[in-house]
Parts: sequence; C-alpha cells; structure tokens
Amino acid sequence: MDGDAFSSTGAPAVGTRSADGDLAQQLAELVDELQQDPSHQAVLDRTAAAAVELVPGAQHAGVCLVRAGRRVGPASATSELVLRLDELQADTGEGPCWDAALHQRAARVADVGAEVERWPELASRARALGTLSVLCLHVRSGKRGLGALKLLSEEPGAFDAEAERVAALLAVHAGRAIADAHQLENLQLGLAHRDVIGQAKGILMERHRITADQAFALLASASQHTNRKLHDVAVDLTASGELPQR
Repeated sequence: MDGDAFSSTGAPAVGTRSADGDLAQQLAELVDELQQDPSHQAVLDRTAAAAVELVPGAQHAGVCLVRAGRRVGPASATSELVLRLDELQADTGEGPCWDAALHQRAARVADVGAEVERWPELASRARALGTLSVLCLHVRSGKRGLGALKLLSEEPGAFDAEAERVAALLAVHAGRAIADAHQLENLQLGLAHRDVIGQAKGILMERHRITADQAFALLASASQHTNRKLHDVAVDLTASGELPQR
C-alpha cells in the first residue's frame, strides 16, 4: 500500500436516503463544518465520515489522493476494510478507486470480487475480503484532478443511481474544500518559511552590521554552495548560530 500517511475516522452508522431538501441542508451544514476547521486532514476525515452519513447504502468510506508520480494513496478512511481494498489496488495497479482517481471514470460495482474481466488480478484477491460493493467518484477542483471518493458496503449491489447522485454532489463539495485546505496549508507553510528566513537575516545583519539585502545574499550564497534550499539553510542558522559550510 502507498506509504503516505492517512487518518482513520472510525465508522459511523450506515447512510440513509434523504429528500432533496434535507440533502441540500445537510450539504450546507457540511460546508459550514469544513470552513470551521479547514485543516487539510480535518477536511479529508470529515468528508469520509459524511459519505457514510449521507450516501444511501454506504457502510464504509474513504478519500484517496493522487500524489507525485501519479501515485494514488489513502488520505482518510472510516475503517480498516477501506484500507485493505486500497492496499490490494496499490499492489495490483487496478481497481475502481484507481480508475476514478487517475482516469476520471466513476465506478459502481455490485461485487468487486466478481469483476474478473475489468480487474482480473484485483477481483481474484478481493474475494478474500468477502462480498464488497464499491462506489467510486472522481474528486476535482476545476480542471485539476485531486483523487477519488470511495464508498463500500458488505452487501451485494448496495449502491443504486440515487446513491451515485448523492455521492457525486458530495464529491463536488469535497473537491472545493480539499483544494481550499491545500491552498491554505501551502500559504501557512510559505509564511512560516518567510519568518525563518527573516530571523536568519536578522542574525546576520546584527552579527556583521550589514543590510537586509547583504544578509539575504549571504544566505543565498550558502544555499548555492551547500546545494540546499534557502529555507533549510535559514533553519540551520537560527538553530546553531552558524551558516552551514560546503
């Protein structure tokens, strides 16, 4: 299975069918929740939990993300069963969640172990998990593919067209929230990097009685000579009081 970190949220109760008005209200409340805690992992975990709460037939759910090198890895899961199916898909390089994440193909499967023509190796190995209905939807933000929302049930043929419709609506909201959380995380990281570089410049300015531009030039020179990122050089300087040497 992909080695990237994931979070398990614990499996909520099985989702039940909602009227459109109730569903719209529930989705609006979900958006409010995601905005209250917009951290990347919190958004992923709440999305997975909401999938079980809202999508008819869902017993388990998760979110997988496409990472560098077109690797698909689990990002959140409500149960160990979701992770076990992820592991099989990673090992075989095929499956409904991989199709949804990488090829933008929704998949609604009555029993993944019976899909011997579509995913022969996965189907053979998935039978050890028992009967497993799967519904996977592509998650995107604009034109940018992010990954997939996946729903599982231990009942055969658990997902119908209504379940797919609700899951698709949830995937749209999830895509926006995940992209926003990622952007916020990058912004916070960028600000933290700027703060460390500013501290390092201050140390050099005070020590050598030089200007801010001259201090930055010293940091940049050390970065180039040591073949390390400017931020890493600044971290070393603030921690040790010395510029790293070649």
